[in-house]
Amino acid sequence: MEILIAADRIHQRVVELAEQIERDYQSRPVMIVGVLTGCLVFLADLIRRLDLPVRIHLVQASSYRGTATSAGALQLRADTLPDLAGREVLIVDDILDTGQTLARVIETIRGRGAAHIRVAVLLRKKERLIAPVEADYVGFDIPDEFVVGYGLDYNDEYRHLPHIAVLREP
Repeated sequence: MEILIAADRIHQRVVELAEQIERDYQSRPVMIVGVLTGCLVFLADLIRRLDLPVRIHLVQASSYRGTATSAGALQLRADTLPDLAGREVLIVDDILDTGQTLARVIETIRGRGAAHIRVAVLLRKKERLIAPVEADYVGFDIPDEFVVGYGLDYNDEYRHLPHIAVLREP
């Protein structure tokens, strides 16, 4: 595998994103909604850097199953979300690829009455975006390559890697 983004660069960027998020929320409480499973490593590192009153909830969203490298039908499980009426919500996800997953998550959270929704992603593939989704906080723009590590997987493997790597031959 070719390392695309080294662990130390990821760490530094997460610190920068946390500082930006703190400035934007100005000590206001925020409900963080993580999109499982890929967000876990990014979410954990990010929230440890935030000096804000936060609550954390998770939703399960998946369109890649088994050894697939292209998206299938999106499955979203958001039944455990609390009442979001009037709350500031920050959605945290690993990657903004086509935007279809995040568009559905945003729609679901908006439907639950969130006062304001922002989105933070570790990675963004601009050229693959087909849904009208903008991320407020982006760690890195990356080329259209299949990547693993730092929470991203291939067939539930490689999530543990401390860096982002291009997986050429799955």
